[in-house]
Amino acid sequence: MGETTVKDAEKAPKKSWFKGMKAEFKKITWANKETLSKQTLAVVVVTVLLGIIIYLLDYVIELGISFILG
Repeated sequence: MGETTVKDAEKAPKKSWFKGMKAEFKKITWANKETLSKQTLAVVVVTVLLGIIIYLLDYVIELGISFILG
């Protein structure tokens, strides 16, 4: 009478976890299309700039090493 089984005890935390997860997803505010496109453009531009900077540094270091080693 009213005893909890091992299976019931195992299910309770899982249900609670999924309820908590669902509640957290409802709190999320998603970016609108304009904000999303601006942020995407910013990420792409910064990535390209960093790629160029890394390439230039690599090239300069390579020239310096080849000059030193002859």
